[in-house]
Amino acid sequence: MATYIQLLTLTPEGRERVLKDPESVLRAQASITITGIQVLGLYGVLGEYDFVNIVEAPDNETVARFSLELGVRAGVYITTLPAIPVGRLEQRQESPQLQEEMPQTAPRE
Repeated sequence: MATYIQLLTLTPEGRERVLKDPESVLRAQASITITGIQVLGLYGVLGEYDFVNIVEAPDNETVARFSLELGVRAGVYITTLPAIPVGRLEQRQESPQLQEEMPQTAPRE
């Protein structure tokens, strides 16, 4: 399963909804049943975004469907980012095939 970070910003309607019912986003999220989606956490944050959601999904199509439903039900705009563990990046770098494809740079003196 892949991990995705979702950055949520309340729409004007979503703000009104959360003001009246602070748990509305959490309830909207819980009401979505899409096979393969596992919600790892929903966090309220300060700054450019209102919430950060962390989910696991089998593929991009599944998380896209989840994002669409959550956006409609919770009244939020969503930016979804695939998250790649840093350890996996290091493993790929050590791959012999990848080493052959990487351009060689001159050593620094």
